Amino acid sequence: MTKIKFGTDGWRAIIARDYTVDNVKRVAEATAIWLKNQSATQVVIGHDCRFGGEMFAETATGIMGAYGLKVFLAKGFVSTPMVSLGVVKTGSDLGIVITASHNPPSYNGFKLKSRLGGPTIPSDVAAVEAEIPEVCSVEPMDLETMEAKGLLEYTDLENIYIEHIKDSFDMDAIRSYGNRIAYDAMYGAGMNAMRALLPDANFLHAEYNPSFMGQAPEPIHRNLTELSEFIAKHDHIALGIANDGDADRIGMYDSSGNFVDSHHILLLLLLYQRKYRNMDGKVVITFSVTEKMKKMARLFGLPVEVTPIGFKYIAEIMAREDVIVGGEESGGLAVKGHIPERDGIYIAFIILEFMAKTGKSIEELIQEVYDMVGPFAYDRDDVHVAEERKQEIIKVCKTEPYKKFGSYKVDSVETIDGFKFIIGDDRWLLIRPSGTEPVLRVYAQAPDLAETRQLLDAARAELGI
Repeated sequence: MTKIKFGTDGWRAIIARDYTVDNVKRVAEATAIWLKNQSATQVVIGHDCRFGGEMFAETATGIMGAYGLKVFLAKGFVSTPMVSLGVVKTGSDLGIVITASHNPPSYNGFKLKSRLGGPTIPSDVAAVEAEIPEVCSVEPMDLETMEAKGLLEYTDLENIYIEHIKDSFDMDAIRSYGNRIAYDAMYGAGMNAMRALLPDANFLHAEYNPSFMGQAPEPIHRNLTELSEFIAKHDHIALGIANDGDADRIGMYDSSGNFVDSHHILLLLLLYQRKYRNMDGKVVITFSVTEKMKKMARLFGLPVEVTPIGFKYIAEIMAREDVIVGGEESGGLAVKGHIPERDGIYIAFIILEFMAKTGKSIEELIQEVYDMVGPFAYDRDDVHVAEERKQEIIKVCKTEPYKKFGSYKVDSVETIDGFKFIIGDDRWLLIRPSGTEPVLRVYAQAPDLAETRQLLDAARAELGI
């Protein structure tokens, strides 16, 4: 028997090794049992572009039917936010997404979405995990039988989502950009919706290809060099947008093909929501997000909460409090006025509307941010180290924290999730171990990219990695 363990955002495993039809049945049965214990009646199920997505989604659907639960099943691939929004729009109790998000193409996964349209809270995920049987005790109900019994309704989640986007933004203003937008779908589930919403944009990697051409569909610069080069070669492009495999994360580029990281996008979102849309609410960020968010929040008179790393912590706060902007360093961003969910397409449209309403370029808007909080740059190294060495470094961080990194003197240390060394003057280093692989993550912020690299190199020299 394969031991199935849910991570921070659901269960993920390698297809045909551990991610099999039989194991999907087990997880689906556990989910169905948990739902019945909650007196739930309805579930939304969808899959992204990964290999076997339709088969695995239909397997989960059949198990729900065996337990008498009604399923709203997406036809064709959909993004994670489409399922999350579908849960809200159909008044369902849970969403299931067959996706491994930004993981390599050999993976698939099983995400759970709450009735609020965001990640299921950790205690509920743990309760589902506790129900996973050694072997599934029921056979999936035939889908035609389910449909005949009123337990299955095929639902166009993508169209529901597209109409929601149209209702949420000034589409005439956004579409005036025409072919000045470049979009890299990374072979992911956002491709069809973006074609419908921005028909004149320039599209890259927007074909169905479950192999993702062998690359993990994560929207970070090293995976998006083709988009960057395309923008640099075409002077008319004003903005580059990229989404991950299930389109809940975003990467962005300015008109010169320079990467705009999540820290800068978060600051732009807060500026637009507060100054231009006149919204209130708490700012919620994970521990690895730039300190500049705290500075802008203070300037706007807004409260800030810092969470451990993981969007689930942000979603949990959004479920019970008024949050104007929430986000994490890895591209998962959320805003007031939408579901409490990471949504790469929705965030792209906020930035596009911001540009359209102000008549400013992305560079000019970033300068407006800098005028408020000062310029900065950020970078991160994921260093492969032996597990023994990784643990040695963490032990030093815990017991005798590093006092300096090269010429950089440490002023203080914060330990919400990892070890953040505050170096003053808008500089910091964060050392954090991966919980699943022999990798040490080293994050840094400094006034410019050259010094950020210098700070990372100094840290790695001090750590001996």
